[in-house]
Amino acid sequence: MSAPQTIEGAGVPLAVTVRGDGPALVIVHGAASDAQAWAPAAEELAAAGHRVVTYDRRGYGASGAPEPYGATTVEEQAEDLVAVLDGLALDDAVLVGDGFGALVVLDVMKRHGRRVRAAVLGDPPLFAFAPAAAEALSEERSALEADIRQDGPQLAVERRLGPGADPEAVARARASHRAFFADFAGLATWPVTRGELRALAQPAVVVSRPGAPSHVVQAADALAGLLPTARREAGGDLVAAARGASS
Repeated sequence: MSAPQTIEGAGVPLAVTVRGDGPALVIVHGAASDAQAWAPAAEELAAAGHRVVTYDRRGYGASGAPEPYGATTVEEQAEDLVAVLDGLALDDAVLVGDGFGALVVLDVMKRHGRRVRAAVLGDPPLFAFAPAAAEALSEERSALEADIRQDGPQLAVERRLGPGADPEAVARARASHRAFFADFAGLATWPVTRGELRALAQPAVVVSRPGAPSHVVQAADALAGLLPTARREAGGDLVAAARGASS
């Protein structure tokens, strides 16, 4: 593993780590997560012969954020990702996006398609195409607001991770709670049409994890049905899909 480095994103410093040699694979983490959460998977993939790039998205871990930081957009996050690709001179990478990170990868596919060799999209929150999502998101928003009023934003984020979450990951998520709420607000910011998704020709794997909520599965089904070269893996493993896509 190389020493962590800093790459200037779209106006913020991003903490980036590179492991291994071989075909490039860039991992974009989801909300209430960070690059450290992907360290074991990155080590595994690097040992399998890949050059694995992880980075903290803005506001998470060791990366910077604007002051004050209360909102972001998918496009802003995508420009950060492109800055990482530029900083490492990567022009033909497999991009792995988890949750919110899947939207970031999709936007890079849409606006910077030549940079993407293939994509792995885990639990993509493309809720505009999931009719069941409106009620679920409304309930989630209400629960967040109630938790913030009663116990504060850090505990509200901790509760989103669930009782079985790794304590160290919980501590990091609590420390990055502003980024989580910026992500939550940014979920609905991505302007995309069915026609634009049908035009994305890069090979893609759309994965929903075992136990994913029904509206997340519905969104993944809808996305896989629109992407012309997508393979759908329900109840799949994101790391295994990344290994296959980058081989």
